[in-house]
Amino acid sequence: MVNDTFVRPATFYLNGFFNLPHATYFYVFLCFVYIMTVVGNGFLMSVIYLVKTLHSAKYMIVFSLALTDLCGSTALIPKVLDTFLFDRRYIVYEACLSYMFFVWFFAFVQSWTLVTMSFDRFVAICFPLRYHSIVTKPVVALILFFVWFCSSGFSASAVGLISRLSFCGSLVVPSFFCDHGPVYHLACNDMSVNYIMGTFALIVFDCIPLILIALTYVCNAVALRRIASGAERLKALKTCTSHVILVAIFFLPLLGTNLAVMTSYLHPNTRTISSILTHTVPALLNPIIYSLKTAELMKSVKKLWKNNRLKNITLTKL
Repeated sequence: MVNDTFVRPATFYLNGFFNLPHATYFYVFLCFVYIMTVVGNGFLMSVIYLVKTLHSAKYMIVFSLALTDLCGSTALIPKVLDTFLFDRRYIVYEACLSYMFFVWFFAFVQSWTLVTMSFDRFVAICFPLRYHSIVTKPVVALILFFVWFCSSGFSASAVGLISRLSFCGSLVVPSFFCDHGPVYHLACNDMSVNYIMGTFALIVFDCIPLILIALTYVCNAVALRRIASGAERLKALKTCTSHVILVAIFFLPLLGTNLAVMTSYLHPNTRTISSILTHTVPALLNPIIYSLKTAELMKSVKKLWKNNRLKNITLTKL
């Protein structure tokens, strides 16, 4: 009993999968995903940091996305592996709320960072002559600061509202981490504010970003139709393909899972697998997709490799 008002448990129990055979193999797969995510995003950030030609407003956004992917995966996957591979499913109340905050926070930042990327592509295609005067380093830094600041404030508010709930029944969280919905549904007092917050989060961090991104690409399509040269049109399209793939990988599974949960019955194991993949696979694929789809980045990687090779040859001769 805390302040004679709210009943707060000492611990929650993370249930994870319901009688799923060979679940251990899935967690081993997650371990592989995490290792590759760290390597891929770490490599991408290193290239951007080391190559001076990539110190531009556009690659500030790419660096922010890679950092978000790395931090988001680190906030989630190691704890999931510790919880289920080593059967440490009890989690302290305060640790549960911290867990919830960081997973939500980095998911929100990733969502709006993709919107910032779409803004960059929108200006580049619709206002190419004014691109360097609009998309500047100070402007992008301000946008990214606003994204990180607002995401932290919103996540803190959502988690803070959990602390006003009393838990006097089951303490088994039907999820693989302390997710907002599964936790507040365990409460035994009024949870309407938490439901509103969850719905608001779905709108602000799933629906609105996806709508804004779609609108920018409608404008891009209109602008591309006015380009007479087919070669120039194809070149402009290539600059958008990597971003479109990133958006599809991140938003569509996330939106589909949330809508399925809110509108119909979804088996707990299906929801768990879908949620885990939604939170982890985009972070794994983002650096791969961006590296392979961005010619400028590939040239920078080759240039770095050649310079390092020349240095090694010189040192060997000496």
